[in-house]
This record gives sequence, C-alpha cells and structure tokens, in this order.
Amino acid sequence: MTTAHPIEGQIVLLAGARASVTLERLSALLPRAQRAVRERHGEYARQFERIDGRDGIAYYLADPDHWATVGERLGFSDREADAVARTHAAQFRRDGRRSGRLAEFESALELREVVAVDREKTADSG
Repeated sequence: MTTAHPIEGQIVLLAGARASVTLERLSALLPRAQRAVRERHGEYARQFERIDGRDGIAYYLADPDHWATVGERLGFSDREADAVARTHAAQFRRDGRRSGRLAEFESALELREVVAVDREKTADSG
C-alpha cells in the first residue's frame, strides 16, 4: 500500500463527517494512529483474534475501548478517537461486503472494536 494507513479515501471522508472531524484533521490523525498500532503489532497478534481482509489488510478484534485508550495515549479528543474508530470499522464492513462476509463482520463489531493494519508493513514485525 502506498498510504500511511490502510483506510480508503471515501471511508475517511464519510467517517470524518459522521464524527464531526474535518477531512484535513482526520487525514493527519490516521497515520499517527497507524504508527501506534504498528509499534504494538506483536501484542495485537498475541492478544486479539485476527481476520484477514482484502488488499493486504489484517484486522484485529480488540477490546471495546481500544480506540479511546489509543486516542488518549496519542492526545486525541474523544471526537477524534471516535473518528479513527469509525474509519477502521467502516473499512472492515466494506471488506465484509466485498467478501460476502458482512453478517460475520457485523457480528464481530457488536462486541469488539476493529483495528486495520496492512500486512505488508507488519510482516516482519509479528
């Protein structure tokens, strides 16, 4: 992948609007969040269930307060952390639709928050 995060542009736009975070701000938050996730990729691989997505994305089903915790650590506001969480969940749903597994993916989101990580950038760190 050529971006600093695995989230498609249209998803970033829609999630930011729903969370009342500007596109410019969310576009700055997502790479910071990805760096934080990549730094802890080994922990994710050991602690959370992984679901392989399309286009080199690995999804981890993390604790329900995952993005609030990450956001707090990174100095994000509640609204900003929510916007990041929404983008990851929306990308997960889109992959679920594309793979014919939407019901399964939606069910996973009822209990967990999802973390999208592109596998190519983490293959050597897990």
